[in-house]
Amino acid sequence: MGTFEIIEHTADIGIIARGATLVEAFEAAAEGMFSLMVDPGTVENRAWIERTVEADDHEGLLVAWLNDLLAVLNIEAFLPVVFVVDQISSERLRATVHGEPVDTDRHRFRRDIKAATYHMVEVKQVDGGWTARVIFDV
Repeated sequence: MGTFEIIEHTADIGIIARGATLVEAFEAAAEGMFSLMVDPGTVENRAWIERTVEADDHEGLLVAWLNDLLAVLNIEAFLPVVFVVDQISSERLRATVHGEPVDTDRHRFRRDIKAATYHMVEVKQVDGGWTARVIFDV
C-alpha cells in the first residue's frame, strides 16, 4: 500500500506519494489528493467506474490521472474513495475507481482543488520504490 505526505507550496498545496510499485504511488497520489478535499471516512464504497487516461510520460500520466479524477467529481458528481490501478505503462493508465455519488448531507468538503499542475511534477524510482510529486492549484 502506498503512502503520501502533504507539502506546502506558495499559495498552493501538493503531495509526495510513495509506493513499492508505480501502481501504488499513483493510487496513493489519488488518495492524497482526495484526502485534501474531503474526509475519506465519510465516503462509502457503493459503486465503481472505470477510467483510462493517456499521456507522453509518467509525469504527464500523473497529471492526467489526477485531473481526470477531479472531472469525475466536478462533472459526474461521483466522489471516489478507493483507487485501483489495473494497468499502467509510461503512456497509459487504466483504473477502477470506487466511491459514491456526492451527498452534501454527509460529505464535508475541506478545500477545492482546481487542478493538478505540471509545476514541479516528478515521478521517479528511488530506493526500490516509487515517488510521485504533484502541486495542486487551489
